[in-house]
Amino acid sequence: MADPIKVLLVDDHQVVRRGLRTFLEVQDDIEVVGEAADGAEGVAQAEELRPEVVLMDVKMPGMDGIEALRRLRELANPARVLIVTSFTERRTVVPALRAGAAGYVYKDVDPDALAAAIRSVHAGHVLLQAEVADALLSQEETNPGQGRGGSLTDREREVLGLIADGRSNREIARALVLSEKTVKTHVSNILMKLDLADRTQAALWAVRHGVTG
Repeated sequence: MADPIKVLLVDDHQVVRRGLRTFLEVQDDIEVVGEAADGAEGVAQAEELRPEVVLMDVKMPGMDGIEALRRLRELANPARVLIVTSFTERRTVVPALRAGAAGYVYKDVDPDALAAAIRSVHAGHVLLQAEVADALLSQEETNPGQGRGGSLTDREREVLGLIADGRSNREIARALVLSEKTVKTHVSNILMKLDLADRTQAALWAVRHGVTG
């Protein structure tokens, strides 16, 4: 049996953290390794505990979730961050994704759907609902990687299209009959050539430029 997914909870409401912990602790493949009540504490805990997935609230006193995301990126922390937000805070999802989040769920998410989301981002997927993709694509600002698609090889464009479909490296490897190591190299080359920070930005670039798997 594989080791359980290590999860860190970052939310300023103790009741929310307690509820999340209570549910997640009954999952055989998920282990809650710590909790934090604000962004600064969350970053410190992420550095100390090295979780694989962080459930991060957005609005918290002191350092909020978006600033914590930026800080984790600066530290090159490998944890995948899943934003947990309320339906009324949808506008905060766009900057969170731009800051490096792997996806988001609403606070009223079905427990089984939450567990599935954790497993999904841990596997390398990007959880990007259509409404948020539209908001990201419609923002009027300079787009990272604009005009650089021509530098991609045919294989890299294939990999990029599968990233846009939400495939993990393992799934891409199977689909293209490649090793995971080779896929990781292609992903790194794509991010470098398009001057993108992560798979989320790569998926958005692919959607904007019509690159599909």
